[in-house]
Amino acid sequence: MATIRDVAKLAGLSVATVSRAINGSGYVSEESRQKIEHAVKALDFRPNEVARSLFQKKSKLVGLLLPDISNPFFPLLAKGVEDYLQKKGYQVILGNVQENPERANDYLHAFHQNNVAGVLSAVDNDYAIYDKVHPLVFLDRVGKDSEYSIHADDVSGGAIAATTVLKRKAKEIIVISGPAEIDRSKERLQGVLSVLKQAKSNYKIVNSQSFLLEDAIITAQTVFRQFPQVDTVIAPSDIHAIALIQEAYRRNIKVPDALQVIGYDDIPISNLVVPPLTTIHQPAYEMGYQGAEMLYQLMNDQQVRQKKLILPTRLVERDTLRKKETQ
Repeated sequence: MATIRDVAKLAGLSVATVSRAINGSGYVSEESRQKIEHAVKALDFRPNEVARSLFQKKSKLVGLLLPDISNPFFPLLAKGVEDYLQKKGYQVILGNVQENPERANDYLHAFHQNNVAGVLSAVDNDYAIYDKVHPLVFLDRVGKDSEYSIHADDVSGGAIAATTVLKRKAKEIIVISGPAEIDRSKERLQGVLSVLKQAKSNYKIVNSQSFLLEDAIITAQTVFRQFPQVDTVIAPSDIHAIALIQEAYRRNIKVPDALQVIGYDDIPISNLVVPPLTTIHQPAYEMGYQGAEMLYQLMNDQQVRQKKLILPTRLVERDTLRKKETQ
C-alpha cells in the first residue's frame, strides 16, 4: 500500500507539500498540485475520502444524522439510505445523536470538516443548527420550515390506530403521546384524538418524554400504576408497545384478553414478540431510500420534482388486539 512518502517521491516534492495539498492546509502551486494528483492516481494512494475529494473536486461522502440507533426504526431507515447511495458510489458517515442537541451540532461540525457532499437528517430542524449545511434533506422528523423532506402520513396513521381499536371492545383507553417537541409525534396524536373524540370514547393521555427504550419502560410502568383498569393502549411507537407487553407479562395481565395494545412503526422485532404486535406500518426503508435519491439529485444539480414527500401508512394485523365486535 502506497504511503504519502511514496507520493512525494514520485511527484518530486517534499512530504510537507504533499500533506498541505491533501489536507488543504496551506498554499500549493497549481503545477505542484497537478504533480501530486498524477502521483496519487499512479500509486492508487488512498489516504481517506476527504483527501481524494480534494483532487476530484467533488466529495463522495454523505452525512446521516439519526436520533437514536438503538431504536430499530432508524437502522432500517439508514439501510435504505446506504442501499441507494452505495449504488451511486457514495459512502455514508453516521451520526448517532442519542436525542442530545449538543451531539447533533457536534456531528454537523464533523460533517463539515469531512467535506461531505450533503446531509440527510432525521433530527428536527428545531433541534440542531443547520445554517452551513447544504444540500440537506430531512427524513421522518420534519419541521415546518424544511425545504426538502420525506416522512410518513402520521395523521392518517394515528387515525387508523384509533379506528382499529374502537372496533375491538375498547372501554378504558390510554393514549400514550410521544415527545411534544417532535412534529411527527404531535401529528400522530392528532390523528388518534380526532377519531376518539368523534366517537365520544372514554380515554386518558399519558405523556412520554422520548422514544428511547428507557423512557418507554418508565411510561409502561406509569400506565399500569395510574390506570390499573386500562384495557386498551394506543402506543406512539413499537418500542412503547413492546415495553407495555413486557410490563403486562410481569403483572400477569394477559394480552390481548385483558389488555390490548397497538404499536406504531412496524419494526422487524414487532413480529417476534409474544404475542406478535399489531401495529401501524410506516415505510422506514423506503423513506431512507427515497430521501437518499432526493439528496443525490440535489448534490448533482438535478431537478427535484417534488420537494416534500409524504408516504402512506397502513395497519399490520397480528395478535395483540381482541377480535372485532360483531354487528
